Amino acid sequence: MMLTDVIRHYDLLIDENNDPVHDPKPLQDYMNKWDGVEFIEKMNLDRNKSVLEVGVGSGRLAVQVAPLCGRFCGIDVSPKTVQRAERNLSSMPNTQVICGDFLTYAFDRSFDVIYSSLTWMHIEDKQSAINKIAALLNPDGLFVLSVDKNPDEFIDTGTRKIRVYPDDPEMTAKYIRASGLTLLEQYDTEFAVVFVTVKK
Repeated sequence: MMLTDVIRHYDLLIDENNDPVHDPKPLQDYMNKWDGVEFIEKMNLDRNKSVLEVGVGSGRLAVQVAPLCGRFCGIDVSPKTVQRAERNLSSMPNTQVICGDFLTYAFDRSFDVIYSSLTWMHIEDKQSAINKIAALLNPDGLFVLSVDKNPDEFIDTGTRKIRVYPDDPEMTAKYIRASGLTLLEQYDTEFAVVFVTVKK
């Protein structure tokens, strides 16, 4: 039921014409308080690298990341959001967007960089998710994760409430270590804590 609620919520956001890719600059600046330019720089991208975004949404970060890498793949649970991301990325032939649940989707390749922002609060089994990230990374691959500082257990839009699983940065660091990844850096943005990790 939980996943159904999340899918419905993000499908409805698209129906309500909510697409951060086309937000005016003040709204884009607000969204960047969870990630932003520094977050993308931490990925150390170049044209030889393959990248996966977990929770691609309509492509807010993807439109900035895809031109900097060789191959870009994004995954999201919301069909309408994925359709919008495909449209927003349609001018970039190196992109692929998958509609599916990251935890259960069977990827047929590994990646040099995996990142996620504003998605982790929807994942209940965070250790399994990070273990899967570690398994999907190539040697020396980077995982860059932004977790929301908000401790609330619900997203309340006024018209609907979505249950989420708030992130504890201390626990996130523990999950990262348990997965075998090495934590290179941890820093705060206004609304999030960012973890930069590598697969040694």
